[in-house]
Amino acid sequence: MSPEGLTSEPAVTVALCIKCHKLTNAPVAVRWIQSTSGPGTTLYACPDHAPGLTPGPMPGELDKPA
Repeated sequence: MSPEGLTSEPAVTVALCIKCHKLTNAPVAVRWIQSTSGPGTTLYACPDHAPGLTPGPMPGELDKPA
């Protein structure tokens, strides 16, 4: 395994759609929720519902530039 494989984000292959609540094999990240006591949570949608959802901020998008 390469060093990148140990440090990069794992690829999500199955997730629950936040709109239809069904498992999808092609999840689309649409929103990220910050947690006060641990890592945040990414919410996913299926490809059919993702275009109709308003995307929220993803990790790092709200960080102030250095």
